[in-house]
Amino acid sequence: MNKGKEYEINIEETEFPGIGIGYYNDHRVKVKGALPGQKLRVRITKRRKEDIEGKIIEILEEVDYKVSAKCPHFGVCGGCSHAFLTYEKQLEFKATQVLSLFEEAAIEDFEFLGIEGSPEEYEYRNKMEFTFGDFEKGGELTLGMHIKNRSFGIVTVDNCQLVDKDFRIILTTVLNYLKDKELPYYRVVSHEGYLRNLVVRKSKNTDEILINLVTTSQLNFDFVELTDLLMKLSFEGKLTSILHTTNDGLADMVQGDKVDILFGRDYIEEDLLGLKFIIRPFSFFQTNSRGAEKLYSIVRDFIGETSSKVVFDLYCGTGTIGQIVAPKAKSVLGIEIIPEAVVAANENAAFNGLTNCRFIAGDIAKVIVDVKDKPDIIILDPPRPGVHPVALDYVLKFNAPEIIYVSCNPKTLVKDLKVILENGYVIDKVKIMDMFAHTPHVETVVRLQRKQM
Repeated sequence: MNKGKEYEINIEETEFPGIGIGYYNDHRVKVKGALPGQKLRVRITKRRKEDIEGKIIEILEEVDYKVSAKCPHFGVCGGCSHAFLTYEKQLEFKATQVLSLFEEAAIEDFEFLGIEGSPEEYEYRNKMEFTFGDFEKGGELTLGMHIKNRSFGIVTVDNCQLVDKDFRIILTTVLNYLKDKELPYYRVVSHEGYLRNLVVRKSKNTDEILINLVTTSQLNFDFVELTDLLMKLSFEGKLTSILHTTNDGLADMVQGDKVDILFGRDYIEEDLLGLKFIIRPFSFFQTNSRGAEKLYSIVRDFIGETSSKVVFDLYCGTGTIGQIVAPKAKSVLGIEIIPEAVVAANENAAFNGLTNCRFIAGDIAKVIVDVKDKPDIIILDPPRPGVHPVALDYVLKFNAPEIIYVSCNPKTLVKDLKVILENGYVIDKVKIMDMFAHTPHVETVVRLQRKQM
């Protein structure tokens, strides 16, 4: 198979993350967005040894289980990829993809507890980062998400179905106001422009709303009029915060060099499983609050009775999991590389009256060397790349009776699990939790026990 050439391929199976797998003369071809049962005309885009990737050019035979997407932006916006499937079918594919990775890694002999769906199929997100730009070069100002399969271009997603009505009202109001001001949006290539992002956060269980306008410092604009306009809007939730963040970083990401409060305070509060959490503009917090409650409940159930146990919460972020298990633990030690997250974790622990929690900042691979406590349970909740090999080596040296691994990337999960299994552990239970309906992503929770010698 040659790069740039087109071939007819039957898609036979699915692979994480939402990749269709087809075969052509014994060649295995990966096709993003393809579904088992489709016959496609595919153009080969990459070929590296046995790794062949293709792009859909034409659907020659369609499957009968596709449905019409509810969102009017689907197909243009790159935010969702699986809205043409029923939610039940999405869950089926996700479970299949995760279990296939376990099978390929020869990981077996565990109790599989199935996949649990998000409590909300739509309007589940508590945070959205919208980007300023244009749909076509030189066109009018847009505000929303990156256009699918395009390096540049932003589509206004004023009817996005992953967020509720308040998000859509805020987006529309901000965009309509700034269109008239003719302010330039920031261009990543030239590093010129002013408007960068609109970030909206809304706590699901307390209904508090935080609006964060992100710009460069290249212009000096007075946001008083827009602030007044936003404060006069009628929301289903309660407007708590309006902020202006200055970001002169070159990368296309939301960060803050300076944060000014235009109204209210610089945080919102969220309730999860009886605990309160303060969420600041750049705090990491699961984007599906009610899904997070189910995810953390799975972790808590996997841990079981912990009243006399020392728990390590590694890659703890703002300490959410550690604090949720803390009421039943002897003590909790959390480690996180991002200092701001550790400040938030200790702040939240004090806010909840949890005196048996301690969170420290630093690279786990380095900090863990100096930890003298001996854990009974280790909770691993690493970022997508998985656990750093050096950190994993130290984790294994603790020889903890139990490890609970919470993963947002099943590919790196199975890689780390193979190492853990080779070092004296067995898998007891596995459960999948879908936090991200209409996307290919999923969380997997694994309970491991040290072998009895």
